Parts: sequence; C-alpha cells; structure tokens
Amino acid sequence: MQSINRRLSILFILCAMAAIFLVAVFVNITVSNKFNEYMIDIQNKRYERIVSYFEEAYKREGKWTKETGIELIHEANMGNYCLTLMDSNKEPVWGMDPEDLLRQIHIGEMSIQDGVYTTKTFEIKVDGNSVGFVDIGQYSSVLLSEEDLTFKDSINKSIVLSGVLTLIIIGSFSLFFSKQFSNPIREVAKMSVSLSKGNFNAKSNIKSNIEELEDLRMSINILAEKLNYQDTLRKRLVSDITHETRTPLNVLQNNLEAMIDGVFPVTKEGLNYLNEEVIRFGKLINDLNLLKEFESESIKLNYETIFLDELITEICRDFFRAAKNKNINIEYTIQPNEKYRIIGDKDKIKQVLINLISNSLKFTESDGEIFINLYKENKDIIVELVDNGIGINQEDLPFIFERLYRGDKSRNQIEGNGIGLTIVKNILDLHNAMIKIDSKEGTGTTVKIYFNSTK
Repeated sequence: MQSINRRLSILFILCAMAAIFLVAVFVNITVSNKFNEYMIDIQNKRYERIVSYFEEAYKREGKWTKETGIELIHEANMGNYCLTLMDSNKEPVWGMDPEDLLRQIHIGEMSIQDGVYTTKTFEIKVDGNSVGFVDIGQYSSVLLSEEDLTFKDSINKSIVLSGVLTLIIIGSFSLFFSKQFSNPIREVAKMSVSLSKGNFNAKSNIKSNIEELEDLRMSINILAEKLNYQDTLRKRLVSDITHETRTPLNVLQNNLEAMIDGVFPVTKEGLNYLNEEVIRFGKLINDLNLLKEFESESIKLNYETIFLDELITEICRDFFRAAKNKNINIEYTIQPNEKYRIIGDKDKIKQVLINLISNSLKFTESDGEIFINLYKENKDIIVELVDNGIGINQEDLPFIFERLYRGDKSRNQIEGNGIGLTIVKNILDLHNAMIKIDSKEGTGTTVKIYFNSTK
C-alpha cells in the first residue's frame, strides 16, 4: 500500500512525462513541417531562378549550345541536384550524370537521402514560345545541405534536452506540492487513528495554506476537543451519580444495621432522620425524571404573557426572609420606563429564577450581597444576577450545565444534587432564551439571562 505522498508524486510525474512527451512530439512535428515547407519554398524559388536563367541565356545567344548555362553545373553539384538542358524537341543539349551525384553525396552518411532519383521538367519560354526544357533531378523530395541537416538535428536535440530539463523541474515541484497536500492529510489520518484508540488529547499542528485542508485540520482538532470534553463529562457523570446515590444509601444502611443490631435504639427521631434521607433520595430520582422529560422534549409548556418585572418583584420578596436568616442583603433594580413582557410558561420561568437565586444564597457566605437587575439591551430583555459568593473554579465552569455535575468545592461544602442548572438550561432552551455565567473563584458569580421581548 502506497502513501499519499508517494502516490501523488508518481501521479504528478507521470502526468508531467505524458504532457512533456506530447508537447515534444507536437513541437517536433510542427518544426519539421514548417522547416520542410521553408525548404520547399526555397527549392521552388531555385527552380524559378534556374528557368529564368536559361530564358535570359537563350535571349542573349538566340540558340542552345553546349556552353549555354554550363556555369550552373558547379552550383548544382554544391546543391546536390542534376541539370539536363534540352531543346524544344526535348533532345539533350548537355546534361549531368546522376551517378556522379550519387557518389558525391555518399548515400548512408546523409540519412535524409533515400537513394530514389526523381526528376522535374520545366518548360523554357521566350516571348511566349517554347524554346526548350530543363530537367532537374535529385535524390530526395527536399534538398538539404549538410548545414540544413545539422540545424534540424540541433533542433531535435534541443527539444529532447528541454523536455528532460522540464521533467526535472516539474518533478521537483511535484515532490514539493505533493508534500504540501500529503503532510496535512497524513497528520489528520494519524490523528484520526489516535482518536479511534481513545487518545482524545491528540492535536494536529501542521497548518496548510489550502483552504479545504486547513478546514479539515481545524475540524478534526475541534472533533478531538469535543470527544475529550465528552469523555471527561462521561467520567464525571459516573462519579457524580455514584456520589449522589451512595451517600443516602450508606446512611440508610448503616443506621438500619445499627438499629437491627441494637447499637442504636429505634426512636422516633432516628426514624425521622432515616425518612429524611429517603425523601432526599426520592427528590433526586424525581429531579432526574424531570430532567429526562426536558431532554426528551415530552414536557408540555403553558404559554402566556409574562411580565418579568412583576415576577421578579414577587420572587425577591419571597427570598427576603431566607436572606435575612443568613444575614445576606438582596437588592433588585428594574430599569424604569420599559416594558418587560415575554411569552412563555410562567411556572417554568419562575422555577428558573428561584433556582438561580437559591444557588446565590447557598454559595454566598454571611454578610454577602446579591443584586438582581432587570433592563433592556437592544431587542433583548436581560435578567442579571450578581453575587459576591465563593465563585466557581475555572476548571468547573465549562461543565456547570451538565447533569449531576458539582464542583469539588461545592460538593464538600454545600448540599445539592447538581441537577438544578441543567434544568434551568433546558427550560431556557425551550423558551429560546440564552444564559451566560461568568465567575471567579473567591470573588463571586454573574449570571445573565437573555429573553426575546414582545411588543
């Protein structure tokens, strides 16, 4: 099995070789054809010049003699062709021997000569009358000199050399660009293998300037982060469920065994204590069932018009006594001259606000403060709750809306089952509302709920 880098390199090089071969063949054929056309044009002009020469010679002499045009023999020998001058009756006046020409050009050394002797006869006219003929013979369709053959051979060598050089350059670029493609893909492939083996901390750091490959790299990194996040949630969920169910069951078991063994007397106070543990455990089960209804979207909402300013005023009054018992100051501020009207299930929205204010009271120590602000920002109605309580650890902050999740600090100090904020998030999602929580450990927490206002 080949790597993507090797496969791409081979593919690029094969395509380059095919392209260079086709270009070389096309250029060679084109150059050869154009060169032959050029040589044929020169040859035709030579024929015209020879015929014109004999016409002028006949005009000067008025007849044909063995000396007429004899000076052309030297040029014919140099040009590798034969001349034969004939009168008007096609009787030879003088002529060259083709065998002498054959020996002169050395068949086999000049590969363009094929050894087949051909002739062309041209009529010589003076004043419109035919006065003779000249026969031009040669051993090839196109007359090529040694210089012509050398020039044509140099062109072919140049084409081959440029093809080889181009192949080397393209091969180098192919290797470079194949790495640009293959390295990010190979890295992502290795990362996906790591993810399949449960290594969710894997991360790809090889960036690419190719948009699709960079999107792929970022997507697989985000996937790894989400899988790592979900794996952490899974482990925490198992730990939290174990903790929340084990505590009341251990209390019940230990106390019942002590009563059975006679260590503890069976008293009304003891039974009431055990009953409270049963009730707490039952409440946990009820909250889980309620959460299940929200997540399955089987819960029904009774929509109506809700005036948030009136609802918040009512809820805050209910919490004044509980806050006073802990020596905590609760203040609420409602921005005047605004309408705070939304559509939703009033009981469920009330449950959200009660849950959030209850959390602030639980996690705010004595002499603390809680501020509740209601105001409008653009088209949103914002309920803001600020306290100076114990705050939330930054490591715990991403998980606070997960079911049964409770930070270690709150688990050890504050009673609760870790479901309240999960229910809050689900209720707000059903109302198309958004919740944001900012917190710093030891400083306090700020909660903002964004509702869509109605006219």
